Amino acid sequence: MERYNPPGLQFEGMSQAVVHDGLVHVSGQVALRDGKPAGGGDAEAQARQCFANLEAVLNEAGSALSDVILLRCYLTDAELYPAYAKVKNELFRAHPPCGTAVIVKALLLPELLLEVEAIAAVGSASR
Repeated sequence: MERYNPPGLQFEGMSQAVVHDGLVHVSGQVALRDGKPAGGGDAEAQARQCFANLEAVLNEAGSALSDVILLRCYLTDAELYPAYAKVKNELFRAHPPCGTAVIVKALLLPELLLEVEAIAAVGSASR
């Protein structure tokens, strides 16, 4: 098992990605940039930051967005789903992964509207 924590995305007590048996398991990514909430109350901007962070973690672990098998999104309100879906569909237009969206009461920081976690193959895009 290998653990990855890209610079700027490190949190004590957790790994941002764990690679095991050819799969990259990525912790939930939120709209944090330089350790601070990004995107304000704009769900689309927050989704873009979540996916930027997800891509950084995947790259650090030897994978890419094109290797994603499963996405799981936690949203603080069902009305935020179209903004998340817009960004997701732009990024995964050709080969969408499996996905689940769950409505939750809140995330760790009240400014955060959504969190995205993923499972991806290790580097299959380069094969």
